[in-house]
Amino acid sequence: MTNPDRLSGLDSAFLHLERGGAHMHVASIMVFAGSAPPYDEFMRFLESRLDRVPRYRQRLAFVPFEQGRPVWVDDPHFNLRYHLRHSALPSPGEDAQLAALAGRLFADRLDRDKPLWEMNLVEGLSADSDGQPRFAVIVKTHHALVDGVSGVDITSVLFSVDPNEQQSERSSDWVPRPLPTTADLVGDALTERFSDPSELARAARAVVRSPRRVITELGGKIEQTGALAWAGVRSAPQTPLNQPIGPHRRYGWVNASLATFKHVKNGLDGTINDAVLTTVSLGLGRWLRRRGMDTAGLTLTAMVPVSVRTEGESGQLGNRVSALWAPLPVYEEDPAAAFSYISKKMGDLKDSDQAVGADTLTELAGFAPPTIASQAARLQSRQRLFNLVVTNVPGPQVPLYLLGRQLTALYPVVPLTKNTALGVAAMSYCGRLSFGLLADYDALPDLGDVVTDFKGALFDLARAAETDLHRWDSADHESLFSAHTPDGETLSTV
Repeated sequence: MTNPDRLSGLDSAFLHLERGGAHMHVASIMVFAGSAPPYDEFMRFLESRLDRVPRYRQRLAFVPFEQGRPVWVDDPHFNLRYHLRHSALPSPGEDAQLAALAGRLFADRLDRDKPLWEMNLVEGLSADSDGQPRFAVIVKTHHALVDGVSGVDITSVLFSVDPNEQQSERSSDWVPRPLPTTADLVGDALTERFSDPSELARAARAVVRSPRRVITELGGKIEQTGALAWAGVRSAPQTPLNQPIGPHRRYGWVNASLATFKHVKNGLDGTINDAVLTTVSLGLGRWLRRRGMDTAGLTLTAMVPVSVRTEGESGQLGNRVSALWAPLPVYEEDPAAAFSYISKKMGDLKDSDQAVGADTLTELAGFAPPTIASQAARLQSRQRLFNLVVTNVPGPQVPLYLLGRQLTALYPVVPLTKNTALGVAAMSYCGRLSFGLLADYDALPDLGDVVTDFKGALFDLARAAETDLHRWDSADHESLFSAHTPDGETLSTV
């Protein structure tokens, strides 16, 4: 029987992709209204809720000679003070300084000898426009532990929907399970590999009873997987986004009303995801032309993760994602035309073999021997199959609270792979949708320009959808967004 604590093939792939300057952690910046809780009070609050996320007290145990995928084991040296950090911004504590701190934190790789997560309580953030004090919590979690959707589940568990909840009851004393020996790790892995009777018997019966159907289904899976691979290989032109990256990061965000995206998708007849992708396409087109690049006929390829997590799997950790290669027509400057193109292409992709092929690859990853899987992941990181990752995750639409302080803003992070210098994550929360832009520090020194261009692209897209925005002037343009970069610059109206 398969060990439920063993990483899936896809979870393991995120470990193998973590090479060179690539750090495979997802993250978020969470801004709260009110004064920051005292560190020890916050620590006791987290400790009282750790039973809800057992993986937070577990670390990886690696099978010798890669004879099996790693397993989660209890960390006998778990110390919550190591994982909960405490920082303060220098005066005046502006949002740009928070973004700069986040960039530095995101540049640090998580220690694989400890549970793969960290939180940072950040004080010193300037007050809101109405004088309300604020503080932030920056969270990092390795992608091997959690994908974007289950990450939202963790956020919902750690925080409360009750504004009056101040402190949970202390959980029962936690006693770690004994660590497995080297012999245990190897023996369990080999036993699982060769003695899963249900799978072996099922496969044998299928071949005996219906060999033609098995061959047909196998051929179909190969064809579907090939469609996905070919879609990636034939795409991804060379751009300033695609160059070797280092370990250092810049971070910026754009925060807009979710209603704006709903107006766009209704006005132009598509989906919110179409509006997100179109904003990225228009914004990157602006930025490339700003850099002097000829974008005529240029279509970028975005790798778009797609959750395949079922309702019954809600709340479970680990990765349940597939992927699509989405075209971004950066040559198209007309917002309505760009939206129409992307909407049609995404509709076609969802019904194509590419979508099925992506899910097939996810399945196959679980059966590949670890040494083959690791080499495949490393090979993929050297290819230019896509220009950037763009992910859109629906977050909770009800207010969340931490010790009575309301979460007012949530800015997401998607990691960079070896040859991609920019990753774009979008997440909605409580009527707002935020873009988080993570960039390589040296490859994109002009991340502030990218943020500015995203902001202008979304405004033009909203105007093209004939929403109420087309009657607004430039002052309204500024009030619609909250955009910040690590450079501390004031973003001008585009």
